[in-house]
Amino acid sequence: MIENIQNIASKLKIEDKYIDCYGKYSAKISLDYYEKIKKRDNAKLILMTSINPTPLGEGKTTQSIGLAMAMNKIGKDTIAVLREPSLGPVFGIKGGAVGGGKAIIEPKEDIDLHFTGDFHAITSANNLLCAVVDNSIFQGNNLNINPDTICIKRAIDMNDRSLRDITIEKNSVNNLSYKTGFEITAACELMAICCLAENMEDLKNRIDNILVAYNFDGNPVYAKEFEVTGAMLALLKKAMCPNLVQTAENTPCILHLGPFANIAHGCNSLVATRFGLKLANYCITEAGFGADLGAEKFLDIKCRQGNLIPDLTVIVVTMKALKYHAGIKLEEIKNENVYAVRKGILNLEKHIESIQKFGLPIVVCINKFDGDSIKEIEYVKEFCIKKGIKTEVSTVYSDGSDGGINLAKTVCKVLEEEKSNFKYIYSNEDSIEEKIKKVAKNIYGAKDVKYLDEAVKDLKKINKLGVNNLPICIAKTPNSLSDDPKLLGRPKDYNITIKGLKISSGAKFIVVYVGNITTMPGLGKNSRYKEFTL
Repeated sequence: MIENIQNIASKLKIEDKYIDCYGKYSAKISLDYYEKIKKRDNAKLILMTSINPTPLGEGKTTQSIGLAMAMNKIGKDTIAVLREPSLGPVFGIKGGAVGGGKAIIEPKEDIDLHFTGDFHAITSANNLLCAVVDNSIFQGNNLNINPDTICIKRAIDMNDRSLRDITIEKNSVNNLSYKTGFEITAACELMAICCLAENMEDLKNRIDNILVAYNFDGNPVYAKEFEVTGAMLALLKKAMCPNLVQTAENTPCILHLGPFANIAHGCNSLVATRFGLKLANYCITEAGFGADLGAEKFLDIKCRQGNLIPDLTVIVVTMKALKYHAGIKLEEIKNENVYAVRKGILNLEKHIESIQKFGLPIVVCINKFDGDSIKEIEYVKEFCIKKGIKTEVSTVYSDGSDGGINLAKTVCKVLEEEKSNFKYIYSNEDSIEEKIKKVAKNIYGAKDVKYLDEAVKDLKKINKLGVNNLPICIAKTPNSLSDDPKLLGRPKDYNITIKGLKISSGAKFIVVYVGNITTMPGLGKNSRYKEFTL
């Protein structure tokens, strides 16, 4: 039974004065509380990732929640630190993001919808900045802004493809118009900034340094020149405080923010992770999509900026996904097919190799569904044994914590026996081209990297600004290791094509666009909004 959130806070020994309740079952934790606990030893940091996702889902969130519950059940003081859902996927194809079955976080309906208003705050602050920029041009353009170079877009927390491209109409004062568009809130730079900021002062500095546009002389114009940062901070003050909720079995869970991993860096906030590391002995977190996207960005961006050292990675895999990566049709995916598993397992193999390049111990979690073939599961186990990787079956969806006991014990055993030798895939000193090539070859398995003419122009502009030391955030399809969503399994002898680059100077990374990626998704033909009712 779901408990009053104050009871959950008491389990973590958080005093009432540091808790701001949002109803009976959710609360904000004051940022001031971190000053009281920051000298505590860090928990073991466990990252949950997966193979490349399929339409059937891999269950990272479900397994993160289930593992946290199971570890608590065997006496290990554990907390889960996860991302908030975006309304785009909630009402779109994917649906909610609170786990599934008996491994969920509560209050699930509130979390999937407006929750504590964090996404709305970021949307409002982002759109305020956009409005101020347009107003500056309308009021005489004293900053000499070239409207065709404006880098920021408005945001909305909803899938709406019709808003991808819009035109700001001419006005009677200066007769100017320019093309722009909307991004989904989870893809906007301000979401990434809030997730990577260490505190309110760092947030202020990052907002100040958002590259807004260029003037007619070709010089950059930053947000600080519009005197809007104070108003944006006022909107974001509460949103920067992490949210405390609980699992179905009353295990504490911190839920905070959530940029997309195919577009941004795909992790919950640094603030939330740091809280989690101080409030328990084990901290389980999740990175979006497969290890090629979410895990790489968690490790190369978030860990780099936040000085985090992960201790272990759990890679989630399903039999259905392996067969999908072998080219099996969805209507045939439930049929036993060991041959297809043998073919599709090459995708898992590549993700194992990629995580090993980061120097991290690995446990493979087989997310078992009713009807899964024992022969298929045994093949995956034997494959992992040959690779020297511990593997466990998890049934937390149907059995709650009881279904994750073996996984929890194996995770603890590997943490005791294997030490993290964490390292990044590239160094800050590498050129932008070198960073892209190292990720493309080491993580994606690409043969080479090609640049379109527009990307070459972007590179020259970025190099001129002297920000080569920033990490890169590659925006690509989550469905394939490559930049072609149709290339399943473990494609080889292909090139990654770079279409463009963008400086996210406030987030302190460089976005690299490959393939046909959009920052504003659309609704599917059979979207989940049809399932909602009062």
